[in-house]
Amino acid sequence: MLFMRLAKFFELGIQLSYLLILLGFLGVGTFFVIRQVLVRRELDLSAKELQEQVRSGDASATEYFELGAVMLRRKFYPAATKYLLQAIDKWDGDDQDLAQVYNALGVSYVRDGKLEKGITQFETAVKIQPGYVTAWNNLGDAYEKKKEFKSALKAFEEVLLLTLTTSWLDQGEML
Repeated sequence: MLFMRLAKFFELGIQLSYLLILLGFLGVGTFFVIRQVLVRRELDLSAKELQEQVRSGDASATEYFELGAVMLRRKFYPAATKYLLQAIDKWDGDDQDLAQVYNALGVSYVRDGKLEKGITQFETAVKIQPGYVTAWNNLGDAYEKKKEFKSALKAFEEVLLLTLTTSWLDQGEML
């Protein structure tokens, strides 16, 4: 009799544990779905606002760049390329910032399967701003995809050199 009560108690405990684990998984899954929907909505609203400015003809080079970056995040690579090229054409700001536009354009080309064009844009970005670690890293990744391992190694060595130099300088400032 005692054994039967104990068995029912444990059986109920196991069922309750399974139910709680299932509810936990559902809660985590729901969180990620809602988060993704909100991020997507924010991107859509940003794209809509920026496209209205572009259509009105009042868009600056920075706004073309922002619209290109939004299209890149939404994975609309031809549109991203179009807006990033327009940003370069209208650019009148600092050359250091222009390197970011060339880097984003390179990312757009690479993700669209145009490795050679992407490599050209990354090379332009690092010519404009030789200390641009992200562009060097993207250049190395593009060369690696193209199976040009010596060129990839040179780009990654530059990343390491710049990263170590920056790290060393930061530590020197702390002293």
